[in-house]
Amino acid sequence: MASPMRSLLVDPARYVQSFRLFLERSTEHQSMQQFVEGQLPAVIASIGNGKSTINVLSVGSGAGEMDLQILSKIRARYPGVTINNDAIEPSADQISKYKEHVAQASNLENIKFTWHNETAYEYESRMNAEKKDKKWDFIHMIQMLYYVKDVPATIRYFHSLLEPQAKLLIILVSGKSGWETLWKKYGSSFPLEDLCCYVSSADLPRMLDSAGLKYQLYEIPSHMDITSCFIEGDKDGELLLDFLTETLDFAKTAPPELKRQIMEELRKPGCSEIRDGKVFFNNNLGVIVIEP
Repeated sequence: MASPMRSLLVDPARYVQSFRLFLERSTEHQSMQQFVEGQLPAVIASIGNGKSTINVLSVGSGAGEMDLQILSKIRARYPGVTINNDAIEPSADQISKYKEHVAQASNLENIKFTWHNETAYEYESRMNAEKKDKKWDFIHMIQMLYYVKDVPATIRYFHSLLEPQAKLLIILVSGKSGWETLWKKYGSSFPLEDLCCYVSSADLPRMLDSAGLKYQLYEIPSHMDITSCFIEGDKDGELLLDFLTETLDFAKTAPPELKRQIMEELRKPGCSEIRDGKVFFNNNLGVIVIEP
């Protein structure tokens, strides 16, 4: 009998709900902010040298929270320079939230925003069809490589759009995270439906080396409180389980044996750390900065 499990991505509203809860329960954004504060200034130190305009491309921008932080650092490094910021995002809902964030933000003088409501692949196809070959001074892809069909081809395409001084920044889950442990062991049991692929920072060096690209790797510590996942019937716990397994209503639709194994795995040191009676999932991130 076929499993009734379905991919979380078939229900966009529940996906967004589970993602927001993930951001609330994890140090994801704080950890990225620390990277933006601490290491990003060195990464962008020469992207705008001698330029009156800096072109920035955000691939999979979401609601733009990280974009605005990155832009503030570029603006601080190159005061008075015009920044053209293009954002590629397939969710119209996320784009409207991004526009709200821009409307509410201060210190955005000299920054021009353009939004493209499409996937990375649709953007590439459109640019090729229009025979456009626009180059960029800084491209970033934050937590989006899981949703492309061909990861090496996507990286190669966006890398080909870099100016000589530019950088391509990729952030995704670390090869040393609980995600990596969970995916390697149970990925084949989850209902992917071809919408998502399991890729971590551990997979990228092989791809980048074979493409002959130069890069630096950084590890960012992060964790997520998943204690509620172990409380039977807890609504937040069920949402987080959906997010962890990319499965819609995992707690209700997973075969009992698979559910038992996952709950056991989530408590193990490969996935989590138990402190003061709480379970903290290892949500470490990997950052890859690729040279032109």
